[in-house]
Amino acid sequence: MRFLFIALLTLAALTGCSRFIDYDGPEVTRVVVHKNDRIMLLMHNDEVLESYEVELGFAPEGHKLEEGDGRTPEGEYIIDRRNPNSQWYLSIGISYPNAEDVAQARARGVSPGGDIFIHGTPRPLRRGDDWTVGCIAVSNAEMRQIYAMVNNGTPITIYP
Repeated sequence: MRFLFIALLTLAALTGCSRFIDYDGPEVTRVVVHKNDRIMLLMHNDEVLESYEVELGFAPEGHKLEEGDGRTPEGEYIIDRRNPNSQWYLSIGISYPNAEDVAQARARGVSPGGDIFIHGTPRPLRRGDDWTVGCIAVSNAEMRQIYAMVNNGTPITIYP
C-alpha cells in the first residue's frame, strides 16, 4: 500500500507540475503592454486573446535609458528568445535594446542595458508592487500560458 501511495504521489508531481503546456488556438500576432495600466494583452490581429496584470521595473515611469535605471522599455520590439531554465520560472526575451536605444545611450556615454524579459515571479503578484530591474512579470501559471502561446518573432509594443 505504501509503495502504491508513493508511486501515485510521484506520478501526480511529474504530470501536474509541468512548466510546458500545449497551445493550439489562434496565433498571437502581437503582444501589447500598457505600463500605466499594468496590463499586457496577447492579440490575434484586432482580437484580444488574453489579458494579464503585470508588474514592471522598480522605476516604472518613462522609457529605459540605461543599464540599472530600473525602467521597463517603451516602444516597438520583437520577442527574440526563450529561456526554459530562467531563474524566474520561464521567460521570453524582448529585443531591447534596438538601434535607437543603443544610439541614445552611446550619445550619453552609458550602456543601454539589456536582458529584458517577460517572466514569472517568485511570489504572488501584487498590483502596483513593481520590483523587476526592467522586465515584465506575470504569475507562473500565466507565464506557462504565455510561453506556449507567444512565438519568437512576435512583435511587442510597450506603451507608457
